[in-house]
Amino acid sequence: MAAAQVLDQDRVRAAYASLGSGDRAVIEQYWSPELTWETAGNSRVSGTYKGMDEFLGFLGTMGEISAGSLAMEFRTIVVDGDVAVAVTHNTATRANDADRGMDIEEVHFLRWRDGRIVQGRGAMFGTGTGDFEQFVA
Repeated sequence: MAAAQVLDQDRVRAAYASLGSGDRAVIEQYWSPELTWETAGNSRVSGTYKGMDEFLGFLGTMGEISAGSLAMEFRTIVVDGDVAVAVTHNTATRANDADRGMDIEEVHFLRWRDGRIVQGRGAMFGTGTGDFEQFVA
């Protein structure tokens, strides 16, 4: 990376927006190839994803499960040093089952290094983990 990037709310938003680009070079401007991502719960997609290939595979699986309907709205983003926390409202409809939806609040803990996310963890509020597990089952 040529110049140090300022970590602020705009950079966090840009990191998430890059995921929708489908362009790995753009994604890797914000997400480290050595990324570790942890997904909460005990579902088939829960667990730890190591490296960009596994992380993008997880996102692809979520895209398939939701037929691309997964939407995330930021509630708030807090940045302090090399850490950002994003609180989001996530909705989706299950592929091939329009009556099966997901509507959860989630928090993402993001550790940054050299302008890119190197570690991410997702956690859900209230009944969110159970709702998420039922959605992806």
